[in-house]
Amino acid sequence: MTGWLIRVFVSVLGGTLRWQIDDNSGVLALTTGKPVIFAFWHNRVFLMPYLFHKYWKSRRRRAAALVSVSKDGDKLASVLVRFNFVCIRGSTSHRGREALRELAHAVKDGYDIGITPDGPRGPRYKAQIGAVSLAQLTGASIVPVSYTLSRKIALNSWDGFMIPIPFARCHVRFGPPIFVPPETDDAFRENKRLELERVLQTLSE
Repeated sequence: MTGWLIRVFVSVLGGTLRWQIDDNSGVLALTTGKPVIFAFWHNRVFLMPYLFHKYWKSRRRRAAALVSVSKDGDKLASVLVRFNFVCIRGSTSHRGREALRELAHAVKDGYDIGITPDGPRGPRYKAQIGAVSLAQLTGASIVPVSYTLSRKIALNSWDGFMIPIPFARCHVRFGPPIFVPPETDDAFRENKRLELERVLQTLSE
């Protein structure tokens, strides 16, 4: 299935869902201002471009996403570009430093960023340090976001990738922003990584 067909499929399926959104971050009220870093689990990627397009695109906010350098990443990128995302390729194991610099430049240029802190290979629901490093480097806050589905298909993959069944209830929850000061030590960074991990786990329950 081509990226364009998947984009149409996601949009049509997303339009059938019964949405409930709890915004504890205040991000839905944003129209202008400093970009943020959206962090969400890898198995929740399916609906995230639809959500951004539905709630932020009309407010003239732009988005970039970190996408792995892999065949799966190629497929994801082909979909995201059709939702008007800029795709920055890299992961902790390949092009990590280059991708971090490119993400920082995107933030400077006014782009919100989407990151899956447990991607691209897991372990599932275990946050890596990338989002914290980007927040420290740019001053942008991390906004954790997740959702639960009343009915879904969970694929037999490392992350249990979730695809909603039409007309399911989708409960989206945004956590409070997480800030990382520019001058800090490794222990503080690790505490922020654990905080992000705990918040995302709670939002996903």
